[in-house]
Amino acid sequence: MSGRRIFAQPARYAAIAPYLWMVLFFLVPFGFVLKISLSQTAIAQPPYLPVFDFAEGWTAIKEAFAQLSFDNFRLLTSDSLYISSYLRSVVVAVTSTLILLLIGYPIAYGMARLPQRWQPVAMMLVIVPFWTSFLIRIYAWVNILQHDGLLNQVLLALHLVAAPVGWLSTDTAMYIGVVYSYLPFMILPLYATLSRMDASLLEAAADLGASPLQAFWLVTFPLSLPGVVAGALLCFIPIVGEFVIPDLLAGSGSMMIGQTLWLEFFTNKDWPVAAAAAIALLVMLVPPLLLYDRLQRRTLAGGG
Repeated sequence: MSGRRIFAQPARYAAIAPYLWMVLFFLVPFGFVLKISLSQTAIAQPPYLPVFDFAEGWTAIKEAFAQLSFDNFRLLTSDSLYISSYLRSVVVAVTSTLILLLIGYPIAYGMARLPQRWQPVAMMLVIVPFWTSFLIRIYAWVNILQHDGLLNQVLLALHLVAAPVGWLSTDTAMYIGVVYSYLPFMILPLYATLSRMDASLLEAAADLGASPLQAFWLVTFPLSLPGVVAGALLCFIPIVGEFVIPDLLAGSGSMMIGQTLWLEFFTNKDWPVAAAAAIALLVMLVPPLLLYDRLQRRTLAGGG
């Protein structure tokens, strides 16, 4: 038996593992959530009907299937609470992503232009916040932004304000928390793209009479677009479903869809509506996910 045949069988099994993982930990849970989204709320345990009981036979299962409906999805399109939650989530995600891009691009550009020996240090400084619990970092911002927090103390000491500013429980506090938490997700893809750019292209642009600003817009920025798109999608997709940051830092005037899901699941105990809202959120995020996957495939096909 040749060496190629010896190693072919284990390699084939190894290739199956990712698909098996997706089936067990994505498709199966998704199927449960989809079934709950098509059910009706009930005062029971679990709090929805119908419940499939395979021990009762095929007839009972067919009757249970007949009771499933799309009423919960119709509710999502008719109730202003859910519509406003989705719209607010998208607005917050788009705004935060733009802010992240405006802040993250100069940082990534500066990192890529550092001497080679200092670039790992700069990357380490970007990654260091991940070593601390996400929840602890958000609670730290609660302490910083509160009425007697560090931020107000600094502003008062510098005589920039005459009285403490109410930062906490505002959209400003929420955007601060989002930008702080997701900034590394924007910087790292941009840095990976900019650090691979050939510096001789900028020299050629300068030889052709381009100013530094023109060389940036005509050479650097177009070549960095894959990093821009990757960073934007890596930030936009999780921000849409964010729960912890808006719940701890933002006001309660209007909620994002993550907060609405929590309210329906744990306060109202309306699992079918919450499941339908989660399915709708997933469907809404499919296009950017497919775009990100296509971008990654194109980058790999092009040799990085």
